[in-house]
Amino acid sequence: MGGGGGRAPGGGGARAAAPRLARTTVTTILSRLHDKGAVSRSRAGRGFTYSPIHDSAGLTARRMRSELDKQDDRGTALARFVSQLTSEDEELLRTLLEAAGDAPEGPAAAPHSGPGAGP
Repeated sequence: MGGGGGRAPGGGGARAAAPRLARTTVTTILSRLHDKGAVSRSRAGRGFTYSPIHDSAGLTARRMRSELDKQDDRGTALARFVSQLTSEDEELLRTLLEAAGDAPEGPAAAPHSGPGAGP
């Protein structure tokens, strides 16, 4: 997986200094990422090429949402998250929440629109 397009497992690339992984290990990891919806795959000959579905911000948002979904007390978790924000991040969050409040509601509206949005 890289920035430009999709890659086939074992296809090499710019990260040659990293330890070599077995093709089966890479294929297993990519298959699991595909099952989780983190990468897309398309047929390429007898195998597949994989591409990221989200950018870095989208992956961060997805992880944050996943961690929040694990909490029984979401209010406390969110309160602690907000209490640890810098003043700049707190202001940015307020701006984003206000903008989300101005968005149209209903089935046609995207449930999580905005910067870093993703499923």
